[in-house]
Amino acid sequence: MQQPPPYAPPGGAPPPAAMVSKVEMTISCQGLRDADVFSKSDPICVLYNLEGNRRREIGRTERIDDNLNPKFQKQIVVDYHFEEVQKLAFYLFDIDDNNNDVSKADFLGKCECTLGQIVSSSNFKRPLDYNGRNFGSISIQAQEQGGMQKSIKMTLKGVKLDKKDWFGKSDPFLEFHRQLLDGSYALAHRTEFIKNTLNPNWKPMKINTRRLCDNNPDTVIRVECFDWNSNGSHDLIGEFFTTLAELEQSSAGKTFACVHPKKKGKRGYRHSGEIVVEQITVAREYSFLEYIQGGCELNFVVGIDFTGSNGDPRDSSSLHYIGGTTPNQYTQAITAVGNVIQDYDSDQLYPAFGFGARLPPTWQVSHQFSLNGNPQDPNCQGIPGILGAYHQCINSVQLYGPTNASPIIGNVAKMAREALHQQQAKDYFILLLITDGILTDMDQTIHMIIEASELPMSIIIVGVGNADFDDMERLDSDDKLLSIGSRQAKRDIVQFVPFREFKNVPPHKLASAVLEELPEQLTSYYNSQHLAPIHETPS
Repeated sequence: MQQPPPYAPPGGAPPPAAMVSKVEMTISCQGLRDADVFSKSDPICVLYNLEGNRRREIGRTERIDDNLNPKFQKQIVVDYHFEEVQKLAFYLFDIDDNNNDVSKADFLGKCECTLGQIVSSSNFKRPLDYNGRNFGSISIQAQEQGGMQKSIKMTLKGVKLDKKDWFGKSDPFLEFHRQLLDGSYALAHRTEFIKNTLNPNWKPMKINTRRLCDNNPDTVIRVECFDWNSNGSHDLIGEFFTTLAELEQSSAGKTFACVHPKKKGKRGYRHSGEIVVEQITVAREYSFLEYIQGGCELNFVVGIDFTGSNGDPRDSSSLHYIGGTTPNQYTQAITAVGNVIQDYDSDQLYPAFGFGARLPPTWQVSHQFSLNGNPQDPNCQGIPGILGAYHQCINSVQLYGPTNASPIIGNVAKMAREALHQQQAKDYFILLLITDGILTDMDQTIHMIIEASELPMSIIIVGVGNADFDDMERLDSDDKLLSIGSRQAKRDIVQFVPFREFKNVPPHKLASAVLEELPEQLTSYYNSQHLAPIHETPS
């Protein structure tokens, strides 16, 4: 059984890893090549996952006889990971035997794409490639499995729990487990512990019902109450069992007896205390894919550090050196993150800025300038456009300083604030900030991040080079919300990683690390604002 860490961060211990979304794909084709002489083709669609030069079959549809415009009934289900570029290939074959052996079948055409392109399109349709020319087309509709999701918000307290400590009372915390098909249980949520009390009042908690019970109202939920110990050997106080259906029907004052299984049945034993519901609500919770398929776009913005500490770009030791055979760390970071996000932005126009350089002709220091040299329109066309503007900029500015990131964060926050006026889940902004050292304007940056935490935006910071980034970790507030003075962020919107930890691994590992929290950041923002997807897909 998983145990909480030897401390209790505000809001409880870190939640379990997010459950993988599954996507059902319905496939149809139009105008297939006729490979049969005396009848029409008997098509089947086979889906492959592309990994380098290898392909691995994921699934296949049924075969449909004598049809050049097949509408396949059998859906293909795939695991969806936003933070990865999932390359797919749909192959169409004409099957003439009952074994559905594609190695002996006639090839009708193929379509290569990414899963991100499919799920972000309301009507994905592409031509089929038959030996270098278009022949027919394929249409794919994607829908997330699992049906409508909800979140349950609860405030619970304990009453007269058993005393477990010799020199004090108890330090109670709760764990919620959902029952699996084999009868075992998986951790779904854990609260913080409350020190030295038999009558704890836990902080309000919010649990997604997909995680709590896989959206099944009758799935058994086991709730355990433990006495926390710093050595990790936590003592069970008692447990009770419930279901989502029972919780939905509960009201304030609902009481659950906390029973220790080893004491149950003993003479005179009733329970080891009670868990009381003080407040409970169940609300509709939209998923990341529901927002994306409902019309939400991810707006990618890049900010690049042009301070002198990067080194002379003409020197091969410089972090901005672009003359080698291996792309520099700035280029690799932009490419890795951009390749994922580009599938979710229809116009492929990305504002790109630099900071910390002297600009011609006055050679004044600028803390925010357009990489493409156009202050009125900083947009670059696609990821190649960003890289082209960056490489050109390197040769036209003088690296200087200081390392001030707050102006660019403030500018993106302004974009997000304008989008907020739409009162729609339409535009979410992602700032990729790449820097080689500690920020000079750390306090101003923290203030700006706290303001931005109320807006539809997230910030990814990649630290390049070998600097000491310990202070940057403060911005990535996984354990507690970012604060300065009396001000505190509304939510965690920053993800920081040092590039050196991903220097010798495939590029997609970096993208996975910096983007893994983004779906939760987006959904938590829009759900907290009670904003439904613009175009809601029927369940």
